[in-house]
Amino acid sequence: MKSLYVTKKQLFTYLLLFTLILTPFQPAETPTNVTASNDYTDLEQNIHHILSDDRLKGAISAVSVRDAKSGDVVFEKWGDMRLKTASNMKLLTAAAALHTLGPDHTFKTEILTDGEIVGDVLKGNLYLKGKGDPTLLKQDFDQMSTYLKSKNIRMIQGDIIADDTWYNAVRLSEDMIWNDESYYYGAQISALTASPNEDYDAGTVIVETSPTKPGQVAKISLIPETTYPTIINKTKTIESGTRSIRVTREHGTNNIVVEGTIPFNSTNTRSWVTLWEPTGYALDLFKKALVQAGIHVKPKQGGYGQTPPSAQVLYTRESMPLSELLVPFMKLSNNTIAETLVKEMGQAVHHEGSWEKGLEVLEDYVAARGLNTNTMRIRDGSGISHVTNIPANELSKLLVEVQKEEWYPTFLHSLPVAGASDRLEGGTLRSRMRGTAAERNVKAKTGTITGATSLSGYVTTKDGQDLVFSIILNNFMASNLRDIEDKIAVALAEYEDKE
Repeated sequence: MKSLYVTKKQLFTYLLLFTLILTPFQPAETPTNVTASNDYTDLEQNIHHILSDDRLKGAISAVSVRDAKSGDVVFEKWGDMRLKTASNMKLLTAAAALHTLGPDHTFKTEILTDGEIVGDVLKGNLYLKGKGDPTLLKQDFDQMSTYLKSKNIRMIQGDIIADDTWYNAVRLSEDMIWNDESYYYGAQISALTASPNEDYDAGTVIVETSPTKPGQVAKISLIPETTYPTIINKTKTIESGTRSIRVTREHGTNNIVVEGTIPFNSTNTRSWVTLWEPTGYALDLFKKALVQAGIHVKPKQGGYGQTPPSAQVLYTRESMPLSELLVPFMKLSNNTIAETLVKEMGQAVHHEGSWEKGLEVLEDYVAARGLNTNTMRIRDGSGISHVTNIPANELSKLLVEVQKEEWYPTFLHSLPVAGASDRLEGGTLRSRMRGTAAERNVKAKTGTITGATSLSGYVTTKDGQDLVFSIILNNFMASNLRDIEDKIAVALAEYEDKE
């Protein structure tokens, strides 16, 4: 008969096997990839709880939090995973532009001639040469024309030439979705363009629809006034009911279609629509301004071309400096300014205003700041591309590194401020995180495209610890998950080290 005596070693082995049998199996597809310093255990648990939201099932949630001074990662989840950043891409564009172009950089627009003024006639061509300025408004063209009139010019014997050769002729970044390009966030990029107002959505026009009498078509007007596009009015003013105005532009044309109904006692509606080939838009505004100033212009007088090197500069208009332009760019998340800055960097460094050369400059800058460009795919400057992919850890690292730059206060000032009601302070965060510890504390860039949302920036904890963070959520089915981003940002603002 064998002995029933069991050694301590055997007993330990049996207990271990018994424990393994009873331990629930954890599926391999739900790894957490989370690290956190011991000091931030409570914060880790809080963020985990926020990310347990059912709307994130099947989605990817990446979070990276760093100590703002040391740059040490204090919490991360999927921090090294490449994800669609949406407009958080603008953080890289803004930083690279401030470094490459400088805060004092301005965009110039020139009026030149290859002829001479004889009496009140300009005998030669008049050139309108754009150098990328996205801030040109109707009043700027008026000012140019008034100046020419002050030089006693009443007639132009030659042609009026629009020159947009400062940048190349590629108008849209390579991943622009065709049905996005008629909306303001998908405007074409030209070195000669115009904006309808001080949001500086260059290459767009505001379509205003006003009710008339029941049964009649609505009144359509454009801001600024221009005949460059053709309006196709399919609207109807109704006695009562729901206002349902839809404004689109037919692809590849400047036919703007306005359709739907508007009650006769309704307020006006406004829609921003991009224009095909915005160079012609700027030329049209300039020609109208010349006529308004009393300078004779023939209906078909105008074309496109390159200014001769020997042409004489008559007038130069300078934009606001980049330090000021950064406010509408970042606060309002302006895609057109982002892509313009990319082309301007290419022109400044490589003498080629293209996406290819501009993005090369951008990547060189972030690589020099210690970011791993081998783990990024960058295809544009605005983040509208669904192919642009950057890990959250790289975004948080950038936010640490730019604090060392001389222009950092300008960069920080450009970020939206949570809960700040003023549009050019709070920007895209003006209605978020109000009444919380994050209000006026969190300064961060937002980002949204279909199936992707992001929030990256700066926050001070309850006990005075400065943190940087990056939150990227991808592949979700909900309409938006901004409340999840906000909860994490508030958790960071409320955090207090209990030791």
